[in-house]
Amino acid sequence: MRGAMQIALTLVGPDADLVQAALGRIVPALAAARARVKEPRPLGPAATDLLVEGPDLAAVRAAAREALADAGVDHCVQPWDGRRKRLLIADMDSTIINVECLDELADFAGKKAEVSAITERAMRGELVFESALRERVAMLKGLPAADLQACYDQRVRLNPGARTFVRTMAAHGARCLLVSGGFTFFTSRVAQAAGFHEDRANTLGEANGALDGTVGDPILGREAKLAALEGEAGRLGIELAETLAIGDGANDLAMIGAAGLGLAYRAKPIVAAEADAKIDHADLTAALYFQGYRADEFVTD
Repeated sequence: MRGAMQIALTLVGPDADLVQAALGRIVPALAAARARVKEPRPLGPAATDLLVEGPDLAAVRAAAREALADAGVDHCVQPWDGRRKRLLIADMDSTIINVECLDELADFAGKKAEVSAITERAMRGELVFESALRERVAMLKGLPAADLQACYDQRVRLNPGARTFVRTMAAHGARCLLVSGGFTFFTSRVAQAAGFHEDRANTLGEANGALDGTVGDPILGREAKLAALEGEAGRLGIELAETLAIGDGANDLAMIGAAGLGLAYRAKPIVAAEADAKIDHADLTAALYFQGYRADEFVTD
């Protein structure tokens, strides 16, 4: 196809049958968009890479979005070359782990309903993150500091595929940072469990063995996450095209928009609409398949 560009279209699902059915949809949809599948390549039990020759990314993305809207699989469309990223910046709460730590702490304080309502609005971009964080932390004043460890032990779990995702990228030479609007008490532990090289987050004020209702300045939020992405890429001497950012809430938007590959994981609508690709059905290993990794390259120990 003269003048065509080489495009990667990756399909990842919760099971192989759904991916196979999606293939049956996407091939004719691409043909209608004047694109053709040149080389299908299985990556894993429920993941397939398609080398597509097409007029441009926009046309292939539009065809894939329409054809796969209700297919129950995740897909990513991007240039074929340069997919393996050298820097990962990941959000923590509801992305790498299963909960919002602040909401779970509020449950220990008997205030989960009030705090969770604010969290939801902040994640949807309806509130200024910094002021919303201060308001929620103030509601935890007097909570015994020992409850932080109890919260971590009882509530916090890595999301499916998180450890494999991070450790595989690290094993193949990528720098991996956990950058959260949450708190260092949790990020330090989650980073170690998942295999991140470094973590950055906010600090909770304590006095006399209890939370004092304050959060340290400056607050790490949307702009700080973007600064972490740009600063670490600069330190490594790489282009932003060589980076991956993943998150689920409004304070992740800036880094997702700036990264070479911006991923939305089980994300709020405002984030899903802006990301390069979404992970709504598969686990976090989809982010590896999107980069062209095969299942036999995964680090699973």
